[in-house]
Amino acid sequence: MTITAAETPVPAAAGRTPVHPAVRRRMLKKRFTLVGLLIPGGAWLALFFVAPILTLVILSLSTGNVGLGWHLTYTWTNFSQSITSYKPEFLHSFEFGTAATVVALLVSYPAAYWIAFYGGQKKTTYLLIVLLPFYVSQLIRTISWQFILADQGIFFGPLKALHLMPQNFHILATPWAVIGGLTYAQIPYMLLPIFAALERIDRSFIEASKDLYATKWETVRRVVLPLSTPGIFAGVLLVFISATGDYVNEVILGGTGTGVIGNIINSQFFVNMNYPFAAALSLVLMVALLIIVIVYSKSLGTEDLMGGGTY
Repeated sequence: MTITAAETPVPAAAGRTPVHPAVRRRMLKKRFTLVGLLIPGGAWLALFFVAPILTLVILSLSTGNVGLGWHLTYTWTNFSQSITSYKPEFLHSFEFGTAATVVALLVSYPAAYWIAFYGGQKKTTYLLIVLLPFYVSQLIRTISWQFILADQGIFFGPLKALHLMPQNFHILATPWAVIGGLTYAQIPYMLLPIFAALERIDRSFIEASKDLYATKWETVRRVVLPLSTPGIFAGVLLVFISATGDYVNEVILGGTGTGVIGNIINSQFFVNMNYPFAAALSLVLMVALLIIVIVYSKSLGTEDLMGGGTY
């Protein structure tokens, strides 16, 4: 058989296996295909993630005003001032976000567990019932909670009229109302990842624990809970980040002493139009969240979680 020059194997360096030109072409084609598939996602991230962050960084280091424009002066005053001036608001945001995450986890995990293991053929229906209220705008749902939690609202009003509750009792305009609103708004983001993780659990593990005479609680604690950790990890991240940055619930359900940093950022951007200071506040919040997420990820071991190490 005659081998043409185009098909002659490429000489290899010492210690390397020669690569046939046809194999090399297939490798290059595969590489270009992968690069082509990455281009749309990379362009999307660059346009809507990297570019806005770079804009915030440049803006936070600038000085000026709306009339004269902004000039990059590399001043760090905005960062130091943002931390010293609004420390309570930062603390409130993280406190409310943490509390809402914990409550959402305590509420969502049993619900997701019941749907996954006892829902049967009606799992989709139960999930739809959970998600149905969230087809309505968050603003409308939050305003409805304002009426429910009002001192003389549909819930507390009758109880006070029957003298089952003190007349001066109130929840609206307190941190409890804000935490409750945040928890309600974030329930789907916690329940769905946990449900997905529970659905992936091999039921033979449950049967094996019963064969080993484990009680229901021991099965949940030693089998189900560890195997559902990836869902808990994802749900906690989604809820904590969203709840910490949320300010709609605080504006509608909060009061004096419940201010959060999201509301301050909104005011600085759209009311005061102090863009550099607002950008600095946003970056400080983002960096603080990033640090917390990294610590949280390391503490749980994301390599095992993402790789399904317990499966």
